[in-house]
Amino acid sequence: MKNSKYNKKKIFNDPVYGFISLPFDLIFDIIEHPFFQRLRRIKQLGLTHLVYPGALHTRFHHAMGAMHLTMKALDVIQSKGYKVTKKERKATLIAILLHDIGHGPFSHALEYSIVKNVTHEDISTFFMQRLNEEFDGKLSLAIQIFENKYKKPFLHQLVSSQLDMDRLDYLKRDSFFTGVSEGVISSERIISMLNVKDGNLVIEAKGIYSIEKFIIARRLMYWQVYLHKTVLSAENLVVNILKRAKELSLKGEELFCTDALRYFLYSERNKTSFEKDPETLQRFSELDDFDITASIKVWQNHSDSILATLCKSLLNRNLYKIDIQKSPFSKEEIDRLKKNTLETTDIKEKELKYFIFTDSIKNNAYSPKKDKINLLYKDGSISDIAEAADKLNINALSEEVIKHFVCYPKQIMVNNLKKSGS
Repeated sequence: MKNSKYNKKKIFNDPVYGFISLPFDLIFDIIEHPFFQRLRRIKQLGLTHLVYPGALHTRFHHAMGAMHLTMKALDVIQSKGYKVTKKERKATLIAILLHDIGHGPFSHALEYSIVKNVTHEDISTFFMQRLNEEFDGKLSLAIQIFENKYKKPFLHQLVSSQLDMDRLDYLKRDSFFTGVSEGVISSERIISMLNVKDGNLVIEAKGIYSIEKFIIARRLMYWQVYLHKTVLSAENLVVNILKRAKELSLKGEELFCTDALRYFLYSERNKTSFEKDPETLQRFSELDDFDITASIKVWQNHSDSILATLCKSLLNRNLYKIDIQKSPFSKEEIDRLKKNTLETTDIKEKELKYFIFTDSIKNNAYSPKKDKINLLYKDGSISDIAEAADKLNINALSEEVIKHFVCYPKQIMVNNLKKSGS
């Protein structure tokens, strides 16, 4: 019989960093768990591949990459004289590995449609608590670090802060897979400059320009990738598909869906459901991109013309038209779009919400009101990056930019609605 300890020291070949090793047996066991394997079936960037065809990487990729960077960061911090015990190291790696485990299919689509008042952060905590039970309490410290309840705050800051390993990985990884070079950052340089002051994560002052580039890269990636107008259009289309399916299901309409999707579609599930009923988390763990995609493929032929049109539009990439501007759209502009749609289709006024709607998007690359990115100088003093930066005006980049958008149907959507009736 082979040595089980040896067998758990696996190596993964990552396209961004090369070989990633697993330093602890427990980490291997967590990765092997069905809860974590599910992340292989959830794309990191949802529907962004409709704009950037290479963006097909998964949340599994990202979690592994973030863990790898955290290992490097802990090595650097320890090399500078700060004690991190083996137990703390293991717990921090587990916390970053599981930081995104609560994400549902297509990023936030489920948060706005078939489950209510529960965020992916909440669900990540529920998953970690369940895993902690299964692994006999071995994740207790990881949960403390994840929830920022441990005595060494810099460990939590490696997992979740404005300079965490989550952001360092997703910027570099998303840039790699989308081909958007503006997101390329020097994660190696930034990690080498990490330090700890009064228990908090800081960056040595000589790393200031790498941090400026990191903040700028994050801002550019949000406008060019995460908040790209076509991506917004596609994501809102998925949200409306699920909302329409939910509306029909609660009226008793029979819809094709997997058992896991049916569990959420045919009854109301919220945060309390996750807290009180163990089956809710188990069912959520069975949901992935394939449940939603398979259903949408079948629903394109449903008798409900609204659902069918929305599904055909997504599958054939006939997305909403979308206009973006700095100021909110006037009521007159929205009424004109509604009037035109009512006159050219057979849909009812109460169904217009699936085709014409407005919302806003925010881009805040750095927020000094939250946990700051502090620079550490040789004399031991610290300063917020926004105050110290001299290459570019980080204060300007710190200001929240809000833009407003309106979505409305393309002519092909109108044609489908007119032909099929309501």
